[in-house]
Amino acid sequence: MHPDLELALRLADTADAITLARFRATDLRVTRKPDRTPVTDADTAVEDALRGAIATERPGDAVLGEERGGAVADAERGWVIDPIDGTKNFSRGMPVWATLIALTVRGEPVAGVASAPALGRRWWAARGEGAWSSDPSGPPRRIGVSGIGELADAYLSTTDVKTFAELGRRDDYLRLVDACWETRAFGDFWMYCLVAEGVLDLAVDAAANPWDLAALVPILTEAGGALTDLSGTATFTGGDGLASNGAVHGAALAIVGR
Repeated sequence: MHPDLELALRLADTADAITLARFRATDLRVTRKPDRTPVTDADTAVEDALRGAIATERPGDAVLGEERGGAVADAERGWVIDPIDGTKNFSRGMPVWATLIALTVRGEPVAGVASAPALGRRWWAARGEGAWSSDPSGPPRRIGVSGIGELADAYLSTTDVKTFAELGRRDDYLRLVDACWETRAFGDFWMYCLVAEGVLDLAVDAAANPWDLAALVPILTEAGGALTDLSGTATFTGGDGLASNGAVHGAALAIVGR
């Protein structure tokens, strides 16, 4: 295993210890950021701990995190951290949340980890090393996307259809819903990981931040899938996201793309 992926997995272990200790805690502190999204004391504690570890282990690397900012676009090497992806779930006691950790080289994600300890699940990948998942039932297993080739057979998920409505794009999403076999709203990191392991065929977000997507790029691409923005550009910084098994990507973009 590549040393940087090993480090990312150790960072995820650190994050899991912090988040699980605060999950459903009666004294959990929840505040709101200027964009009205929640942030908990666990979010900031995780990001601070991971930044400290990266500064020790890879002192020359840049860091971008949801809570403390930063930049990696112009850095030779950078780490992109979402300390808790799914903070709304975390703050309400719902177990669907994860820490997302990505390593970028010259702005391209080359390794990623999504760790969801309350679900007992973890997904990870590094360029050229495949995509992997683990759960309490057995050893790590290599994962891959589905073989679905038609939208009419595709299983679709989004995070929140209201986001499309807020952006004036509700009808675009509903046309995609009508074109697919089944639709749910699993949301956030989870739906992207479910695409990577072949459970879903499509996941789409009308709005997404770089820290929401960076770690998922290696997981999806190493699993044989694709992740682009809604213009079809392979980037995690486009402000929105579409993940698929690859085979139905173009057809989905033709409906919901911009």
